[in-house]
Amino acid sequence: MVAGLIVLIALIVIRMQTPPLMLPERLVLPEGARAMAFTQGRDWIAVVTEDDRILIYDRVSVRLRQTVEIAR
Repeated sequence: MVAGLIVLIALIVIRMQTPPLMLPERLVLPEGARAMAFTQGRDWIAVVTEDDRILIYDRVSVRLRQTVEIAR
């Protein structure tokens, strides 16, 4: 029972560690921006940055299409 509890705790700790965010290789963020999350649509890629912006890129040309400031 003790061994099972130790295994359970170890699995929870392992699952809680967040791996680094893997953005598409061709995507270049503006200087100083750090990605927090991203999602993809049919023809766009959106990146949420740690400084409360959403950067929307064209999926084919990988050019920045739009920047949305998130109001607090």
